[in-house]
Amino acid sequence: MTQDLIARAEAWLAEDPDSETREELAKLIESADVEELAARFSGTLQFGTAGLRGELGAGPMRMNRSVVIRAAAGLAAYLKAKGQGDGLVVIGYDARYKSADFARDTAAVMVGAGLKATVLPRPLPTPVLAYAIRHLGAVAGVEVTASHNPPRDNGYKVYLGDGSQIVPPSDAEIADEIDAVASLHDVPRPESGWEVLGEEVLDAYLARTDAVLTEGSPRTANVVYTAMHGVGKDVLLAAFARAGFPEPVLVAEQAEPDPAFPTVAFPNPEEPGAMDLAFATARRTDPDIVLANDPDADRCAAAVKGRDGEWRMLRGDEVGALLAAHLVTKGVTGVFAESIVSSSLLGRIAEAAGLGYEETLTGFKWIARVDGLRYGYEEALGYCVDPEGVRDKDGITAALVFAELASVLKEQGRTVLDLLDELALAHGLHATDQLSVRVEDLTVISDAMARLREQPPTALAGLAVTKAEDLTEGTEQLPPTDGLRYYLEGARVIVRPSGTEPKLKCYLEVVVPVGSADELEAARAKGAELLAGIKKDLAAAAGI
Repeated sequence: MTQDLIARAEAWLAEDPDSETREELAKLIESADVEELAARFSGTLQFGTAGLRGELGAGPMRMNRSVVIRAAAGLAAYLKAKGQGDGLVVIGYDARYKSADFARDTAAVMVGAGLKATVLPRPLPTPVLAYAIRHLGAVAGVEVTASHNPPRDNGYKVYLGDGSQIVPPSDAEIADEIDAVASLHDVPRPESGWEVLGEEVLDAYLARTDAVLTEGSPRTANVVYTAMHGVGKDVLLAAFARAGFPEPVLVAEQAEPDPAFPTVAFPNPEEPGAMDLAFATARRTDPDIVLANDPDADRCAAAVKGRDGEWRMLRGDEVGALLAAHLVTKGVTGVFAESIVSSSLLGRIAEAAGLGYEETLTGFKWIARVDGLRYGYEEALGYCVDPEGVRDKDGITAALVFAELASVLKEQGRTVLDLLDELALAHGLHATDQLSVRVEDLTVISDAMARLREQPPTALAGLAVTKAEDLTEGTEQLPPTDGLRYYLEGARVIVRPSGTEPKLKCYLEVVVPVGSADELEAARAKGAELLAGIKKDLAAAAGI
């Protein structure tokens, strides 16, 4: 076994084009570190609907140039098999370790395969890449990013020519082509032949951002903004300047791209402590709202000052409902859509406004494909407010629309919290929470799912389970996915493994009727109590 493992590692080493990972792997072979070699050669990173994502390092179970070259070769072969072998592939990248290298390798592979390739001019937000695909008439796009994953990770996200991320069966067909790559020596990688784009593609994206705002709308909101050490700052500042908003106050410690993400444990606005510096800046400068992007700026977080004077993050579902309500007042038409793990409040807002509404599986690859989509959101801070421009979540345009909403409310002498109260009065208090368990051992997740399937809960927090669905079988509205959905009296629970991180995620929602403004505080207390009870009982049922 050990000799076989070392032989596989030596074969990989012989093909590795990267001096850093070659040196790393050579040391592991020399020291015969069987445990570490086994971890890196136990299989290959699986290419799925999230593309590739993993820790940087040598070997097929890590993100590295060898893995990326194979992925690019597989994508090129897939495009050629679809009759698009002379098409254009546009490539974007963030500021993480190795991102620029992976982008350049992808461009070289595409040109070597006979396709045309263009690369964005520098590290830019993912939505700029999603926009550029359709703007340039490309047959596919690649974004090199690990979004909000830890610093040592990187990833590879694939879009097709419609500007949306891949969905089945394309992911499996591309994966088959990747598996068919026998040797890296068989993959031509010329030194040139691709184009590095100029600023015109970014200018076109920024011109498009103007369309998300209503002409003549108030632009008075004062904003504190953090880029979370990512690539959002310059594009967001340019978009806000074009729109005529006051220049956002930057969280200086997190303003510039830094792949080490030195001030946060996880560069995700949802993680505990990630917004501490933004709140400290807000306490000094007293803005109307705080906005944050994740490192590749496809997500947007918002925070407001509570009635107790303390700053607090709005949940993704709260921002999703607020943006929907604002779009309704702007007179939009079309379909509102969200993933099944997001709050059912969106459906009630759409129904009251006479708009279409659809639920999809988790991920913007599904939301973006809804016919007639006008607005889509996902509770994990993803919002699509301009589907004609970007068929994906876009943290830049979402920030603009939220700032417009805050400005309108400010001019009316109201606040974001006032609007949330009004939505609760109109549609019931929709309280959401998440039970999220990060694991080292992935069997913890599969064991929890198996346990819930074998012994499904009959009640949670004293609420009877009225219906249980195993989503692996699919429903009339949804294709099959690994998940469980429970309907309770006045509540809903969904349990699923994360598609991008080693996490089990449980999404909880309770709906408490509210008769008058006097009942809001009691309704919130009841909602919080029920959510805590559901979380406790569900954890016990899942054995986590």
